[in-house]
Amino acid sequence: MQDKAVDTPIGDTGVNEGAPSLDALLHRQRRAFQAVPYPDAKMRIDWLNRCIALLVDHHVSLCDAVNEDFGCRSPIVTRMTDIGTSLTTLKYVRKNVKRWMRAEKRRAPFPMGLVGGKCKVHYQPKGVVGIMTPWNVPINMVFSPLADVFGAGNRALIKPSEFTPHTAELLQSLFAEYFAPEEAAVVTGGAEVGAAFSSQPLDHLIFTGSTRVGQAVMKSAAQNLTPVTLELGGKSPVIVSASADLGDVADKLVAGKSMNSGQVCISPDLCFVPEQHLEKFVELCRERFTEHFPTVVGNPDYVAMINDRNYLRVKGMLDEAGDQGARVLSLDATGGNWREASGRQIPLHLVVNPPESLRVMQEELFGPVLCVLGYRDFQDCVEQVRVRPRPLALYYFGKDRDEQNDILHNTVAGAMTINDVAFHYACDDMPFGGVGASGFGQYHGVEGFRTFSHAKSVYTQGVVNLPKIFGMLPPYTQKLETLSVRMIKR
Repeated sequence: MQDKAVDTPIGDTGVNEGAPSLDALLHRQRRAFQAVPYPDAKMRIDWLNRCIALLVDHHVSLCDAVNEDFGCRSPIVTRMTDIGTSLTTLKYVRKNVKRWMRAEKRRAPFPMGLVGGKCKVHYQPKGVVGIMTPWNVPINMVFSPLADVFGAGNRALIKPSEFTPHTAELLQSLFAEYFAPEEAAVVTGGAEVGAAFSSQPLDHLIFTGSTRVGQAVMKSAAQNLTPVTLELGGKSPVIVSASADLGDVADKLVAGKSMNSGQVCISPDLCFVPEQHLEKFVELCRERFTEHFPTVVGNPDYVAMINDRNYLRVKGMLDEAGDQGARVLSLDATGGNWREASGRQIPLHLVVNPPESLRVMQEELFGPVLCVLGYRDFQDCVEQVRVRPRPLALYYFGKDRDEQNDILHNTVAGAMTINDVAFHYACDDMPFGGVGASGFGQYHGVEGFRTFSHAKSVYTQGVVNLPKIFGMLPPYTQKLETLSVRMIKR
């Protein structure tokens, strides 16, 4: 998710004064897990129900805390992107967890299956799972993986980002109210706490954040051989086909890119548009943005950049692009001087055909900026996606099935949405995760349940002693020699 050097688990001092130490919390949760190593469905559903109750009972205070952290974030945005999506995921896991917990039958090979041998895979909890979350969607990024962690029967330690301190402190208080420390607990603090967190001997660790910090987290986790799930982001591309409805593309792309002011890991960064439609597309984007946001500065519906550091980072990329002669277009119809305002609200900008050397083309934008690139040959777009680091999301707009299949089969991305952006994340029955530079491992749906479970293979032997019956025990006979030779064939 962006070069969120910013968003990171690895700041200041330690766990809140007066709170149990990280070591003590882990020890307490591990003892609880050892006492109940396989929570039944009733216990897991109770955990999920308490998460749901927490969110429903305190959605107003949670929205207020997020708004305080951002400086300007409408409660409608928080309810849609954070609380509503979390509730949907929690309820989905609650509905399916009993079915997922059932042992899976597998086929025993011949002749073992013939004489009563049985194969099954049992999914058992791993133990204590650590969840390290970013600041951009600070509630959902806790509860979305937590739904899978609880569904799989694990205990949870949670480390929110230090860049949303009001939200983190409220979550810490609410978890202490709804859960015993041996079930789930939130620890707060900056980079030192994050570093200590990722160094704990956890049974699994999921981290959402930047590639740079993800590498540090993985290195720390490796000291304990802790399995890691990383969701890292990248420069997610959009390919607009000549067969696409440009008005529809502009509608959906502007809405998707403006969501949270682009501070979303699956927000589009690059948009490939047929060269002959480029100017029309730019104007349509300007019209759509103005419909949604007649003004930007001071508009309570328009989300601010999370802090000065991110604000200056995005501003610096836009300034560099303009200084280097790139065509930089603000979509703010008022032409307001956002640089002189105090609210950290940056209008959505299009950077048209920027040189590859610019930061807007090299770094994850994680802000209200979209690079628009004109193309003549569709295959050039596919090749561009292929040669770049593998993104967390890939988007295609158009009606050409051959083009869809070309992109689907010949490019690699964490996920793909056709004729919209970001909606795949809301599909709880599909796995979500990255590939390559955008991370690895998946959560959501049954894949999330399995990520946080250990798949234990169990073979039950039939009543027949096969090695004895088939004369497979020493002393070896000529008959067994002949049989073993016959087994070696194509």
